[in-house]
Parts: sequence; structure tokens; C-alpha cells
Amino acid sequence: MIDTHSHIYAEEFDSDRNEALERARRAGVEMLLLPDIDSTSRERMLALAAEHGDWCRAMAGLHPTSVNDNPAWREELDMVEHMLQQPPLQLCGVGEIGLDLYWSRDYFREQREALHAQLELAIQHDMPVVIHTRSAYVEMLDALATYRGRGLRGVLHAYADSVDTARKIERMGDFLFGIGGVVTFKNSGLDRVVAELPTELLLLETDCPYLTPVPHRGKRNESAYVEFVCRKIAELHGKSFDEVDAITTASARRMFAL
Repeated sequence: MIDTHSHIYAEEFDSDRNEALERARRAGVEMLLLPDIDSTSRERMLALAAEHGDWCRAMAGLHPTSVNDNPAWREELDMVEHMLQQPPLQLCGVGEIGLDLYWSRDYFREQREALHAQLELAIQHDMPVVIHTRSAYVEMLDALATYRGRGLRGVLHAYADSVDTARKIERMGDFLFGIGGVVTFKNSGLDRVVAELPTELLLLETDCPYLTPVPHRGKRNESAYVEFVCRKIAELHGKSFDEVDAITTASARRMFAL
């Protein structure tokens, strides 16, 4: 299994990060992809990727909520561009980037500008994007439509919209859908969506330390728990655990050139 979205470099793991990494190895996780947030946590991410370069790969990106009420967000974008031009180590993608209008639409214009700047960087550097979308799928569809035919590719992280929206996104380019712990939640409705999407379009992720899957919901999430996501997808698709593991791992390796 590959956990395609792990914040295991976050402060929540400071007391037992090595143990959490070992639990992930024992669970069968063969690689962790580390999405960037902003300059406040970047050094932690890069340090972990440098220490465990054989199985932790970092990204470069500015999270949409890091744009909100941040007068220095353009300087943050400059840092992302510099990272891509002169990577401190091997990077696997541009992310996580996107739109998040859950709490407020006050910074939509700034988020949209940051998103487009980073989508252009991804195309320029021929790298996949990892896209965060919350309460903004209509706006994200509009944004992605402007890149149709330009070779943009990537992952809709923590996908949580309809089958119809997924099919519209798929038609815009080479896009996969990151599925995490929410698919195990009883009343999320995501299980019905995932059941209708081809396994070949799905990637496993945890988004740890957030969105912990059942049976550990309510506790801190960690990369080892990606196993429960894989099991749920296997159940929904009538496939074996090993089949879903193999398909999603192959898709992750292709998308991120691992």
C-alpha cells in the first residue's frame, strides 16, 4: 500500500513518530507521500523526507487556507516556485493546493490566484498536482476546465463529491481520486460514490493525523490505518484486499513516478 497523503511530519507525531512509521511498515505501507502546507511546517516535512528518502517523498505547495488572512501569501508562493526550480531533494508533486470555502468565501479570489499560479508551475515542471477541495467543487471544476488539453494531471485529495462530478473531472485530464477514512464512516455517503468509481481511478490515503477511519475514529489518525481504507474499498468493489492494494499502488507509482 502507498499512503498518498500523510502529514506524519506534523507536531501531533512528535512523541512517537518513529513508532508510527514502524507501525506503518508492519501494516504493509511501502511508501508515504508528504504534502506541503506552507513555510511553518515545511522544514519538518523536508527533514523527514531526507531521513527516510527510501519511502517518504515530499511535495511543494501552498495550502488554500494558508492564503487566508495572510498578507505574505505571495511570498509563500515564491518559496514554492523556488523549491520547484531548485529542489532540496526529490519532490513527487505540487501540493497540496486548492480551494477551501468551508469557513468563508472572503478569500476566494486570493485562493483562486494561488491555485492557478501553482497549476501553471505543475505544468511547467511536468509534475502531478494534489488538490484540496472543500465546499468548492463547482469552483474547482471551473478552474480545471481552463487547463483541458494542457497535460495537467493529479489527484483530487480526500474526494467527497458525487460520481457525476468525478466523471466531469476525469474528462478534464489524467486525474485520480484520493480516498481516505471518510469512506468508512457510516453516514458519509462516500461509500456509494466510491462503489461506482473504477478501482483504477482510486488512490489510498489517510490525511493523518486527521479523518481517522473506523474502527479508530475519534483517535489520532496515522499511516498504518490506510489498511482500513483499502479493506473498505475492497468490500465495496467485490475485490480482494490484495487486488485493491496492487491496483492502487500501481496507480500511485504511475501518477507520482515513484
